[in-house]
This record gives sequence, structure tokens and C-alpha cells, in this order.
Amino acid sequence: MDSALAIHRLHFAFTVTYHYLFPQLTMGLALLIVILKTRALSTGDDHFNRAARFWAKIFAINFAMGVVTGIPMEFQFGTNWSAFSKAAGGVIGHTLAIEGVYSFFLESSFLGLFLFGEKRLSPRAHWWAAFLVCLGAWLSGYFIVATDAWMQNPIGYTLGANGEFVLTSFWALILNPWILWQYTHTMTGSVLTASVVMASVGAFYLLNQRHQEYGRTFVRLGVIAGFVAALLMLSPTGDGQGKMVAHHQKPTLAAMEGLFETQQGAPITIVGQPDTEKRRMDNPLTIPRVLSFISYQRWAAEVKGLDAFPRTEWPDNVPLLFYSFHIMIGLGTIFIALLGLSAYKLWRRTLYDSKGMLWTLMMLLPFPYIANTFGWMTAEIGRQPWVIYGLMRTENGASQNVSAGNGLFTLIGFMGVYTVLSILFLFLVHREIDHGPEPPETQPARVENQ
Repeated sequence: MDSALAIHRLHFAFTVTYHYLFPQLTMGLALLIVILKTRALSTGDDHFNRAARFWAKIFAINFAMGVVTGIPMEFQFGTNWSAFSKAAGGVIGHTLAIEGVYSFFLESSFLGLFLFGEKRLSPRAHWWAAFLVCLGAWLSGYFIVATDAWMQNPIGYTLGANGEFVLTSFWALILNPWILWQYTHTMTGSVLTASVVMASVGAFYLLNQRHQEYGRTFVRLGVIAGFVAALLMLSPTGDGQGKMVAHHQKPTLAAMEGLFETQQGAPITIVGQPDTEKRRMDNPLTIPRVLSFISYQRWAAEVKGLDAFPRTEWPDNVPLLFYSFHIMIGLGTIFIALLGLSAYKLWRRTLYDSKGMLWTLMMLLPFPYIANTFGWMTAEIGRQPWVIYGLMRTENGASQNVSAGNGLFTLIGFMGVYTVLSILFLFLVHREIDHGPEPPETQPARVENQ
């Protein structure tokens, strides 16, 4: 691979991976804040308002970090990927512009009202501010996913006189069949992240015997929402997304599953090590016929293996794609098991006193981030070697006048700046969590129904 191309790919992978650490929390947290505000409005209990106010501060810090890291990422389309931008800008420019002009400003405008208008707005108006922040965040996610969905499954376009892609149907762009499952899977993943973070912070408070009323509220909401999200991640959203890959990106499906030979009644591989040189799986643990069934709903259905496609159409890094997919699936299974057990203990009213389970919830915090990261790696590595699937190869989308040295220089600069931002972010979040929803001496006596 050309060294400049490798640097461009690494540069964008680094910036987009770092950036997505923040939106995945804010999009999910926006929904949980609305739930807290709804509880406050329906019960008249100010405890839920204070809980929502606490998480709004965490939301605001993440939102600011998402803005700071998201803008340079979009500029990279023009700096590192100018050939792609020139060819596809007439299509993806629509969704990116709508996301910035409408969704982002809707979210940011009402975030200001939500953060600073609580004493000036009526309870119902303040609820609407929270709801519109959530709506803006989720619309923003939709248009970003719509951009990626067109790169995964390009439709609604024609070729212009100079080989550029010209949009012929705006509705085809934003109602791309790929969007339904990719968007719902992505947003469910963000709810899972926010739920685990909330439950983790609540478990921390309970274990340290601080802010215990809030700890119970955070654990309860986090566990319930997280368990529902974990189930939805498996089915129907994950299953639906897998079917889209099976029908539209057959080489990707084969690489994800380590299927080197076309088979009828193809097995699903639980663990193994892909050997691309010998075109086989080493030490595989498989379940017969399952891949055929989950892909095409027939136990004996034929599933194309990598042998059915030229080597030039294989994903660039089959082992990394295989491991990314299986790590995502493995973590998803763990989330269902642990959050399901927590929900059971919550139902039995023993969760708050179970130190082992509380410790587990607290230590679970980083793993949704890992699972979401590997999920996006699966989607993007799986699309390779195409930047626009089937239409433009990645090597043809890079900027030709940006050398490897220039790319490496800016990558190192980004790494340095993001290191400083990480330290600042951790300091600010730690300060808010340490302070808690309110100072201990002002906490009202409150007996919460477990």
C-alpha cells in the first residue's frame, strides 16, 4: 500500500474513532435525560430534576468535546480525501450540510435553554427544551449515518460529465434501505453506552455510600434501559444490519465470518484464527448451518465464501475485520448477560446491596465504548477496498498532493492536541462526579421505592 494512502487512512481512523467517543454518550444520554425530566414532570419530585441537571453537565462536557473533535474530522474530507470530496461532494454534501445547519443548531440552541433556563422556564417548557435537545442529537445522528449509508449502498445518483456523482433523488439518499438498520443499531448502541455509564456512576455512589438516593436512581434507570438496549442490539437491529450486509456486501459477510469456501448450510464461527494465505480458519469452533439461516432464513442456503470473489474485492484486512466483528458480538453477549442479571436482582430488590454486582456494573463502564468502536471498525473495514462501495476504490479517493510526511506531521499534531483534550475532559468529568448531583449537606431525606 502507498505510504501516503496508509497515513491518510490512519489519520482519519484516529480522528473519527476519538471523535465518536463523545457523540455516542451524548445521543444516548439525551434520551435518558428526557426520561428523568418526564419522571420529574409526572411525579412533581424535584429529585429527578436534580438528577437530570447533574447528567446535563456531563452531557455538556461531552457535547463540547464532540464539537471540537468533529469539525477537524469533516475538514479532512477536503485535505486528505479531496478526490473523494470532489467526486461525491454533490451527494454527501446535502446530508452533511443538513446535519450542521439544522440538527446541530437545534441541539446546541436548546441545550443552552436547558442548561440555563430552568429557573426562567415553566416545568413543561423546560421538559420541551430537553426533548428538543434529544431530537436534535438524534436527527444529527440520522444525517451522519445517511452519509455513511450512501457510501455503503450508493443509490439515487447518476454520473456527471466529469465523472462526478450527481444526486438524482434526495429522498433516495435519506431513505436509503441501508439506513434503517444502521441508524437504529447505532442509536441503540449509544443508549447502551449512556445506560452503562449512568449505572456505573450510580454503582460508584452506592459503593462509596455517597449520594445514595441518586445512586439508586442512576443504577435503576441505567440497568433497565441498558438491558433493553442490549437486547435490541442483538435483534432486530443487529440481525437486520447483518442481513443488509449478506445481500449487498457478500465479500464482507464472508470475511466477517471467516468463510473462505462457498457452502450450502454454512456454519457460523464462534472463535478461530483466519489464515488468508492458506485460505482457511485455524482452530475453528463452529455451529453448523447457523450462518445460512441467519443470513437467508434457510438452513441449507448457499453462502458465498471468499473463494467466490477475486482477491482484489476482498476486504483489505480480513483478520482484523473478523476479530472486530467477533469482539463486538462477544461484548454484546456479555452485556445481555450482566445487565439481565442486574435487572433480575433489581426486580428481586437485592441489587443495591449486592457489592459484587455493583462492582461489576462500575467496572463495565469502558466496554460499551470498546464494543461501539469495534462495531464501526466492522462497518468501515468491511466496506474496503471501496470508499464508495462498488464505485470508487479507497486509493482513488485520497488527496494526491498531500505527502506521507505532511500527513504524518498533522497526525502527530492531532495526537498531541487530543492528549491534552483527554486530560482536560477527564478532569472536568471527574470534578462533576466527585461533586455529585448536589453537596452532601444539602441532600434532602428521601426514601426511594426500590
